[in-house]
Amino acid sequence: MVSQHKASKGTVQIKISNDRLQLVFSFGGKRHYLSTGFPDTKANRKLAEMKARQIELDILCNNFDITLGKYKPQSEQIIFTPSLTPVVETGASLADLWDSYTEYKRSSLSPSTLAKGYKSIYRCINVFLPIKTLDKAVAIRDWLIANKSPLSAKKTLTQFSACCNWAVKSQLIEDNPFEDMASDIKVPKGNFEETDINPFSVSERDRIIQAFKENRYYKHYAPLIEFLFITGCRPSEAVALQWKHIASDFTIIRLEQAVVLSLSGLICKPGLKTQKKRVFPINNRLAGLLKSIQPVDVSGETKVFPSPEGNWIDVHNLSKRAWKTVLKTLDSVEYRNLYQTRHTFITMALKNGVDVKDVATMVGNSPEIIYRHYAGQSRELFLPEF
Repeated sequence: MVSQHKASKGTVQIKISNDRLQLVFSFGGKRHYLSTGFPDTKANRKLAEMKARQIELDILCNNFDITLGKYKPQSEQIIFTPSLTPVVETGASLADLWDSYTEYKRSSLSPSTLAKGYKSIYRCINVFLPIKTLDKAVAIRDWLIANKSPLSAKKTLTQFSACCNWAVKSQLIEDNPFEDMASDIKVPKGNFEETDINPFSVSERDRIIQAFKENRYYKHYAPLIEFLFITGCRPSEAVALQWKHIASDFTIIRLEQAVVLSLSGLICKPGLKTQKKRVFPINNRLAGLLKSIQPVDVSGETKVFPSPEGNWIDVHNLSKRAWKTVLKTLDSVEYRNLYQTRHTFITMALKNGVDVKDVATMVGNSPEIIYRHYAGQSRELFLPEF
């Protein structure tokens, strides 16, 4: 029911004004009256209720947008694009549906998924898309294909479709205009981080490690880069290591957590990408590296690879700044992303006769993945005399 009574502090009330649903609430000693732009229908009331809950939650979490821009209907926001004339939008707002869908999914999603996947979709809709209404779904698809990589366009359309499927089930819209659009986009092989395999040679690896050691600004990261090359560890797992994970006799490393980006910043979460935990054996070179960086007064909670400020290392920033900058200084070394340190280790292990199953166990992949993506590339074909 739409209330006509004054809302209590910290709550948002839904009223009708000029035949439109209106949100009424108090914040900072000021009374706010925010029109949703929606007529009073059953479906629109559900949208208004979700928007009201979002405002209440933001007030409670001290995340309230005092400009109210976050809560206004998209039809009130003017869109400027350099190459397109302003579009007069009609129909259901993709931005409003995505906000509601995110709130619905929030409790079931990990912080990293919310911060990376869902926040990137939010930015795509609210910052980049020149058209934001469901009646222009085909135009939205065409814009994504023209302005994003095939993989990114496919992922975005998949999310739009999932959002609209939820909206149909919630009786907010009648049908899903994005249904099956993603399946029409073909993604070229090699676009995935785990399967885009282009390893460094041994000499290239050693040059990169040495370049980090000699770099004036980024030598702090040299031990981490060497560790990545000689373990094949995923960067998110390496930066999450604490000294309690290193055996006191330097025989094994226990990998059981990863540093990920959440809505509140970098956090360390239990578990790895494909498993809960794994054990990695330490050889002489790795033992020497770890002993050389171990602090004198070390505790179990101390980070093995802290940032210069003593915090968790942001792998994204490391890749975009330190890694890219150092590799640019190396002539004749083709630029490849940081994840190729992992591919380099796996490829070298196979070339040196380590059994596929053992490699899979050490790096946290299945033997099938190793056979499919590495084993064929790592062997030189030989035709015997017969």
